[in-house]
Amino acid sequence: MTRVTILVDAQNVYYTTKQAFGCSFDYNRFWEIATSNREVVKAVAYSCERGDSKQHQFQNILRAIGFEVKLKPYIQRSDGSSKCDWDVGITIDALESAKDSDVVVLVSGDGDFDLLVKKLENDYGVKTEVYGVPGLTAASLIQATSKYVPIENSLLLRK
Repeated sequence: MTRVTILVDAQNVYYTTKQAFGCSFDYNRFWEIATSNREVVKAVAYSCERGDSKQHQFQNILRAIGFEVKLKPYIQRSDGSSKCDWDVGITIDALESAKDSDVVVLVSGDGDFDLLVKKLENDYGVKTEVYGVPGLTAASLIQATSKYVPIENSLLLRK
């Protein structure tokens, strides 16, 4: 059976699906697709801790699906900008999981991950799959991965 690690940049997928479609990502449907006929080695959703009840509900849903939820504090800067970046954490987890996985699934459109995907493919011999929103996923990331899966239609929760 194919061994899979699943890493979800929850902030990225939340904002890109909202921007492109005005709705949310369907984590249950994604889980069905990404884990079909596969042994899950690790599944992590990376998010921000804002302390509100809706977010805690969302995190509990992710845990019920099968994800480990990793949280970082949400930082609101005095200039109005905010920060909650998991790029380094996702990269470390991906590299650590590579020795036990045949496939690493990354849910993010962030072009910073193209180097990670290339490293997994070329140096570790691990296949990669990237799920990202069309038009909001970096072309360099799409080109680097073994398989690009557009987030659209059945991967969306329509109201």
